[in-house]
Amino acid sequence: MHPRNVWQAMSGPSFLLSAWPWRAVVYLVTGAVAGAATLVGIVVAAAAGGVLAVVVVGLPLLVLTALAGIPVAQVERRRLRLVDRDPAPGRPRQPTAAGLWAWLTTRLRERATWQELGYALLFAGLLWPVDALAVTAALALPLATVATPLLMATVGEGEETKVLKQWTVTTWPTAFGVAVLGLLFLALGAYALGLAAGARAELTRVLIAPREGDLGARVVELTRSRARLVDAFDAERRRIERDLHDGAQQRLVALTMTLGLARLDAPPGALADQLAKAHGEAGKALEELRELIHGVHPKVLADYGLEAAVADAADRSAVPVDVCLELSGRLPRAVEAAAYFVVCEALANVARHSGADRAEVTGGHRDGRLFLQVRDDGRGGAEAGAGSGLTGLADRVSVLGGRLSLSSPPGGPTLLCVEIPCEWTERFA
Repeated sequence: MHPRNVWQAMSGPSFLLSAWPWRAVVYLVTGAVAGAATLVGIVVAAAAGGVLAVVVVGLPLLVLTALAGIPVAQVERRRLRLVDRDPAPGRPRQPTAAGLWAWLTTRLRERATWQELGYALLFAGLLWPVDALAVTAALALPLATVATPLLMATVGEGEETKVLKQWTVTTWPTAFGVAVLGLLFLALGAYALGLAAGARAELTRVLIAPREGDLGARVVELTRSRARLVDAFDAERRRIERDLHDGAQQRLVALTMTLGLARLDAPPGALADQLAKAHGEAGKALEELRELIHGVHPKVLADYGLEAAVADAADRSAVPVDVCLELSGRLPRAVEAAAYFVVCEALANVARHSGADRAEVTGGHRDGRLFLQVRDDGRGGAEAGAGSGLTGLADRVSVLGGRLSLSSPPGGPTLLCVEIPCEWTERFA
């Protein structure tokens, strides 16, 4: 496997022969240069802003100083790729409106801006000298040691030279021995540079790409996975409905017809009575299967949409239901399925628990959202989490970005509201 960061690269046997030591060098050297430039920029902007603040001209400079962490953090996220190929999370949110003022107010109010400014100040004051010191100690000094024979041949005129300006070398064997020792120090320095670059990258990731960013990405992925599971569940329900409708139901219809014909042909007596009983049982089994199919995924919902399916559910309700839906097209299948099953569960609760004489289903689509209300004139006192079956449906609605609310004071009325963001997939003329 290819290493994802410098830590993984150092654990392998081919670290010294790979590009990772050079990537670490480039990371630390560019860090020293960028840090020095950041220091100059912040000091100049803050000083000029402070001096000119008395004439108001300096206020924009002070604001720019406060926002200095944003470009620094962007550069640092890009530099992280030198020693860590895993992308660093970006900024948490974008302005909700266009324009410079909206951008400024959004940036000045969010925590990440001040966190990045703190990092920029730490970078400018402390981190870049550490980067420069690490490169000097782990790379420049061993290279100077390796160059001892060259220095002795050029600067020392073949007679003597000083190693790191401290020790005098006067013979060629000693010079070459120091060079070999320098090569060993250079190899050790490569690992030291890897450690320094890795630690520096981890610190940067913690300060400008904290765990909250990873958590946000995980939450987004979890939400998407929940939506995918709901879609897969709906697809499986539709498959089961088709299999039952086209398979078992058709066989029961054929059996019922066969028993009916046999009943007509049979002479009066015990055999005719048994055939009549079997015909009746087959008819009941067919009715129950049709109810089961309707509960799994009603064909009317797939073929004609939410409005027709709700009207069909109202016709089958034990309590009279008035339906007033204003839908001029088809909505996404997941939205229609979730809304339909919420209405069915609500009507089932009305019939079982409310003691209502009448119920009403109203709703429509406006401003990019589907609104549904189920109202009854029963005794009230219903609770969404008290075994009503609405809790799972509320979770299903929340996966679609919607919400479900229940109002049921003692004495009634009970009002269930569903709101799901969605757009038309098909408009009717």
